Amino acid sequence: MALSEDTTQAKLERLLKLREESLHQASDKAIQRQHDRGKLLARERLDLLLDPGSFVELDRYVRHRSSEFGMLENRPWGDAVVTGYGTVFGRKVFVFSQDFTIFGGSLSEVFAEKICKVMDMAVKYGCPLIGINDSGGARIQEGVVSLGGYAEIFWRNVQASGVIPQISLVMGPCAGGAVYSPAMTDFIFMVEETSYMFITGPDVVKTVTGEIVTQEELGGAATHASKSGVAHFTAPSEQECIEDARYLVSFLPQNNREAPQWVRPTDPRDREDVELDTLIPDNPNKPYDIKDVIHRVMDDGEFLEVQTRYAENIVCGYARLGGHVVGVVGNQPKALAGVLDIESSTKAARFVRTCDAFNIPLITFEDVPGFLPGTAQEWHGIIRHGAKLLYAYCEATVPKLTVITRKAYGGAYDVMSSKHVRADFNFAWPTAEVAVMGPDGAVNIIFRDELKAAADPEARRAELIADYKEKFANPYTAAERGYVDDVIEPRRTRPVLIDALETCLTKHEARPQRKHGNIPL
Repeated sequence: MALSEDTTQAKLERLLKLREESLHQASDKAIQRQHDRGKLLARERLDLLLDPGSFVELDRYVRHRSSEFGMLENRPWGDAVVTGYGTVFGRKVFVFSQDFTIFGGSLSEVFAEKICKVMDMAVKYGCPLIGINDSGGARIQEGVVSLGGYAEIFWRNVQASGVIPQISLVMGPCAGGAVYSPAMTDFIFMVEETSYMFITGPDVVKTVTGEIVTQEELGGAATHASKSGVAHFTAPSEQECIEDARYLVSFLPQNNREAPQWVRPTDPRDREDVELDTLIPDNPNKPYDIKDVIHRVMDDGEFLEVQTRYAENIVCGYARLGGHVVGVVGNQPKALAGVLDIESSTKAARFVRTCDAFNIPLITFEDVPGFLPGTAQEWHGIIRHGAKLLYAYCEATVPKLTVITRKAYGGAYDVMSSKHVRADFNFAWPTAEVAVMGPDGAVNIIFRDELKAAADPEARRAELIADYKEKFANPYTAAERGYVDDVIEPRRTRPVLIDALETCLTKHEARPQRKHGNIPL
């Protein structure tokens, strides 16, 4: 009996010893180097991301199987990634956190298997997946096996797309093939100065093209936030990045079969804002900030903007309206007069499709003078890229509400969630102008011959423009045909939208049976 008790006690002691060892696999030097770079350790990041005490680790005793290049002499517990699950604001999420202090965070066969396991569990149990990326890439010692591991992760990213929210936090290097897993997730966060993503590094770029560029210039957070649009959010520190990620999760549902969480609002649903009545300038060519409209209409003025520094002529982000999560899209008159171009069309299309995938209603604030003209736009495919946004709005079956604040011209009027692409409720402010084009351009085309023959062309042009504005530069012609459901006082925008939103929350819209549509990529 005593022998049995001793054996049992010894086994328990071994378990505790191994568990403790698994928490301290990195050398002191590697840990110090990570901290000196302003970076947290893999488990420290999870401690910040998840609710206190909620993390449950999986596969902590997994070790690599590689025997080449003396690898059997170094087999750390858990390999170079920490995986498991926990909660964010009490809601279950699955996570993985790559550990740069172990083999430089390089991906091995078992590393990939650990990530694949939590990805499968996240899909099976309908929970968001959050991955923290900090890796030197594929583990060279394992050769093609590590490449196969990447492909297994990529395949799962695609299977999970539109089924569960997938969020990537890039908190260090992410290069080569490794970038494609985050690229296929729904949201990418990056940390300024310490994280970067690129297909080929500066040395390869210099060799192949002769360009001299730093890692930060090539693929840093600022580059991907403002130039490529790869990063949806950036933050100056890892702590702030993680806090932002937690905030984003609060707007998302657990999966595509659930609605986002309703939160009882403290902001009165019938609140009016008289400032909105005078927000639109009298001069139709004078800009204003569409974010002022958004903040004044949404609950408590809160708005989480996505891709803030990319394609600034369109604004996208999440808010709550009457306690309901909504995705907001708005043309931004402060940037390029709010026109649609290649970048803004692609940005908004991706956002609209994300909202539709996860049952998030769409609110569109429209002030669009048209598509950006020019050879650069045409040669780079504005037709194809602009069609992405049109396709996204046509495809979306979530509740769609639109408010035309000022300009709604030409094909861009159609694209921006018009009644014709099956928006549910379309409202206009009295300042709205719904027309094929602006008064000046229209008069120059329609009355070209008359103006040439006029004794005083400028005076006649002024008369014709004034007449055109009276007839067409207003919302009432569209309202006569039912293209606009109501013309409302700007101050009443919030209560009107809340009532309309709650009216169509039970919306069900059948679609033709098909494998999938063919979006103009």
